[in-house]
Amino acid sequence: MIAVFGAGAIGCWVGGKLATGGADITLVGRARIMGELADGLVVSELAGAPVTARVTASTEASAAAAAELVLVTVKSAQTAEAATALDRVLPDGAIVVSLQNGVRNADVLRAGLPRCRVLAAMVPFNVIRRGLGAYHRASAGALRIEDAPAAQPMVDACRAAGLALERRADMPAVQWGKLVMNLNNAINALAGVPLAAELAQRAYRRCLAAAQAEALDLLAAARIDVARLTMIPPRWMPKLLAIPDRVFARLLPVVVPIDAHARSSMWDDLEAGRPTEIDHLQGEVVTLAERLGRAAPINAALVRLVRAAETGGRRDYSGDELARELALTSTASA
Repeated sequence: MIAVFGAGAIGCWVGGKLATGGADITLVGRARIMGELADGLVVSELAGAPVTARVTASTEASAAAAAELVLVTVKSAQTAEAATALDRVLPDGAIVVSLQNGVRNADVLRAGLPRCRVLAAMVPFNVIRRGLGAYHRASAGALRIEDAPAAQPMVDACRAAGLALERRADMPAVQWGKLVMNLNNAINALAGVPLAAELAQRAYRRCLAAAQAEALDLLAAARIDVARLTMIPPRWMPKLLAIPDRVFARLLPVVVPIDAHARSSMWDDLEAGRPTEIDHLQGEVVTLAERLGRAAPINAALVRLVRAAETGGRRDYSGDELARELALTSTASA
């Protein structure tokens, strides 16, 4: 049995997808989400018809007690709490996989689950909720998981479900690569428009390019490797984002196909009135800068704006307005 602990959009979609391959899946999550699964869980891809998956839904951590494999998909701020709950019920030697944003969650789980084998993994794609119990993968990409013998149950389940999974020996670099990409979460949340519409506008892309370039400079100074997760090397991405709209529009479907309705998970959190993961995304960049005795003004400004949005602040910035908030010099758009 595979348990998904903290099943929100990502957890429900991954769990449902694995169930279509024959895996025995138990989802553990909030009552509101689990209650929507009484008539089944529907999952769909970027292309292809929706499929109904058979899963067991529960709100109790004890439902994971019999799992040989546990996928943790809680928000970063709830990782320590999740580890405490799972430590009470999981047997010695259980395999736990962190399918979370950020770069520290696997270590937090290892500290809280000393009797378990914890593996880092990464989800590159976006998932949106399309209705009661219906979840849609809205962008492309293959899962990555730490290359270890304990990864084999996850590898087997993904293969049976036709879900691409890549073993990686450089998971810290993969996690930093994902974090650099996820710096767009804040910009999308502050723009208040779908990802595709946001990325279609050069003014928003300039904000993202500035945040990424700042982060990449700091990572280089700290001698931290950043993995390439798309066909574009990380160092090239800020330059790619600056190209004219008409050219970028032709490249985006090739680099990262995105559903027209996709939005960032940070937008979802703000919409639901939940705390965001800003401290685990832009906040990590600011922390790294402080450790190096440097500043990260672009990412620090985004932290400030998202924290304001969490308490009712603006979530409808135009690209030019956001650029001014980040103190970016103006350029002609195209």
